[in-house]
Amino acid sequence: MKASLPYKSIKTRKNGKWYIVFDYKDHSGNRKRKWVNTKLPETCSKKALKEAEEAIKAEFDKSIAEGEIAVKSASAVPNAVMSDEGASEMSLGDFFSEWLTHIKPNVARTTHLCYRKISNRYMEYINENYPELTLGQVNHNHVQNFLNYKLDNGCKGSSVKQYYLALHSAFAYAAKMELIPKHPMDKLVVPRADRHEATFYNGDELLELLEVFKDDKLELVVNIAAYYGLRRCEILGLRWDAIDFKNKTITVQRKIVSDYDDSGEMKLYVETRLKTNSTRRTLPLIPHIEEMLLEKKKADAQFKKTCGKSYNKEFDGFICRDSLGNMISPSYVTQHFHYIVTKSGLKHLRFQDLRHSCASLLLANDIPMKAIQEWLGHSNFAITANLYSHLEYNAKVSSAETIARVLGGKSEDNSDADNSARKTTGRTSKATSKKPSQKSDGRKKKSDNPEGKGESQRSTL
Repeated sequence: MKASLPYKSIKTRKNGKWYIVFDYKDHSGNRKRKWVNTKLPETCSKKALKEAEEAIKAEFDKSIAEGEIAVKSASAVPNAVMSDEGASEMSLGDFFSEWLTHIKPNVARTTHLCYRKISNRYMEYINENYPELTLGQVNHNHVQNFLNYKLDNGCKGSSVKQYYLALHSAFAYAAKMELIPKHPMDKLVVPRADRHEATFYNGDELLELLEVFKDDKLELVVNIAAYYGLRRCEILGLRWDAIDFKNKTITVQRKIVSDYDDSGEMKLYVETRLKTNSTRRTLPLIPHIEEMLLEKKKADAQFKKTCGKSYNKEFDGFICRDSLGNMISPSYVTQHFHYIVTKSGLKHLRFQDLRHSCASLLLANDIPMKAIQEWLGHSNFAITANLYSHLEYNAKVSSAETIARVLGGKSEDNSDADNSARKTTGRTSKATSKKPSQKSDGRKKKSDNPEGKGESQRSTL
């Protein structure tokens, strides 16, 4: 424990500047907070910040000594140390506001928005069930009860796991800054995330979808999602400088996200900080998509010429814009996709499920899971495996036939299982199209349809 002090102080960021926040009690025992602007930007050096902090603390001590600031002395307050007394009076609302301000420069905007929503929902629960609870009073039971409440009210295990991770990060910050003596979530039972089995279109359904969106505002967006499995924000973040027509590549390096500004208005933001390093990736330019991009480039030039000054130049250089130059928003993609799919009578899927559809087709055509991970930009192999391992039926059939052949067991006819797999993927299973010959030389019979002829599937899809 640190020596007794009549106040505690922390460093925090606000509006692009560093502040020193003093937390103390006046002579009447009322909690007070004083924010002092260091006038240093968030990007300043550690040395400059430390010097400013020491100078501000010295000035604060001087104000106390001269009576300008009335502070209840440490000797008059039982256990009045930085890590205990001040924390016991700090409201959870103030704490989460402070934490969100602190982490904002170091996390992606989408992550910060997610943390903000989680902290708001946690505070709604706390205000309803523990209205007088302060930061220093939080223990593992309060958080455990909240997580159990979410599970009991239909929240998926994977979503509750996100609540757990966000709250754990928040209270870890509180412990690090000595706002609380210890982390209140150490004894928690970590919720188990449900295994997510992705839903998707098979090959024929996907081709039908692309036909439905022909000449629609989202035609290019939907095609890129189907062929590349890009995330919605990644597609909208594509600029013309990401397309290398000479070397036939497309590079994912930006994203468009929506968030509320300080005035409460929803705005679009360009983010160059992607989800992970693996999210930034360069992929081959598929001929069908190249053709669509060239048509789009030509159409944009004509729209720009026709509209003149009415054409919106704010997002010049971005690909996914309407005929007036306005950016297509993430919410529009979600809502319009749902509208068209519902209107057409197609099986209902989310826009995100086009990403899963792309992965399932790659897997059905014997593309290794590791290659699919890199194609989709997953940060690690486990994410890809957890999402799509249940689709890897071909590999299981091959394994069964191989072990049966090696050990001399009888190889069963897998035609029924193969038909089931084809219904799932919309493709002929290559692993089951050839069966081991009964001849002693080990040669295999020719498949009746080795190339999967007769299927209406684009070669590039």
